Amino acid sequence: MFKRVNRLAIELPIPEYGDANAAAAVQELLGGKFGEMSTLNNYMYQSFNFRQKGKLKPFYDLVASITAEEFGHVELVSNTINILQRGTSFTAEPDLTPLQNGKDVRNTYSLIATAQTSLAGDSMGNPWRGDYVFSSGNLVLDLLHNFFLEVGARTHKMRVYEMTDHPTAREMIGYLLVRGGVHILAYAKALEIATGVDMTKMLPIPSLDNRVFDHARKYEDQGVGNVLFTWSDGDYKDINQIWKGTNPSNGQQLIVKEGIPEGAPVPDLSDLPEEFAPGIGRDEFEQISKRLLANM
Repeated sequence: MFKRVNRLAIELPIPEYGDANAAAAVQELLGGKFGEMSTLNNYMYQSFNFRQKGKLKPFYDLVASITAEEFGHVELVSNTINILQRGTSFTAEPDLTPLQNGKDVRNTYSLIATAQTSLAGDSMGNPWRGDYVFSSGNLVLDLLHNFFLEVGARTHKMRVYEMTDHPTAREMIGYLLVRGGVHILAYAKALEIATGVDMTKMLPIPSLDNRVFDHARKYEDQGVGNVLFTWSDGDYKDINQIWKGTNPSNGQQLIVKEGIPEGAPVPDLSDLPEEFAPGIGRDEFEQISKRLLANM
C-alpha cells in the first residue's frame, strides 16, 4: 500500500508570470523516456515483480523505497508545469478569444485538453509509453538499467535547466539534480554489493558537479544529497545495508532516515473561467456547500 501526504518535496516559487514554452520543455522531465513517470513506473513494477524479497531484502527495500520517492517527483514536476502555465490566457467572454495566446505556444494541447496543466507526455506532445518500463526479473540487469535510467534523467535535467531561466523550473530541477544523484549513487552501491564492480568510479555522469548549478548548490549545502529516506514508518529499513559509508562526491557520511522529508505546501491553482475550470461558480459552490452540510 501507499500512504499519501498532501505536501510537495520542496517549496516552489510562484512568480507573477509563467512561461508556457518552458512548461513544454519541462514536460520532458515528466513524461519523456527518462522522465519521472519512467523512473516511477520502472521501480514500481520491479518492486511488484521482485523475486526472493526475503533473501534479497536490502535490494528489494532499496527499489521499493525509491519508488515511493518517485511518486513525489512526479507530483513536483507536474506542479512546476502548472505554475509555468500561469498567465497564458486571460479571463473574458468567448468572442474576445481569451485563449488566443495558445496559438503561439509550443504545447497548444495543454490549453485544449488539460486547462493549462501537466500532461502524461513528453516535450513534443507524445504520450508516455508503458514500454518504457523495464522489469527483467534479473536483479543485476534491473539495477544496471536503473543506474542508466537515472544517469539519462540527470542528463536531461541539466539540458532543460540550460533551456530556461524561469525560477520555478530551475528550483525544481536543482533539487531533482541532487536527489537524482542520490539514486544514481544508491544503484551504483547496490551494483557494487551485487557484483563487486565499483560503479562510483564513473560518477558524475555527465562529468559536471551539481554545485555548478545555482539552484542545486543550496541543496548540496543542506546535505540533501547524503540522505536516503525509507518513505515508510517501519518498513524498508534494510536500505542501510546498501546506503552506508561516505558520499564519494563530498566525503560526507551517508544517512538513512526513517519516514519522509518535511516537505512544503502544495500550490492551490486558481480558477480559469476561460477554460471552464473547475466550472464551479458562486451559485454552484453555495449549493455544494449546503449539500455537504446536510450530510454531516
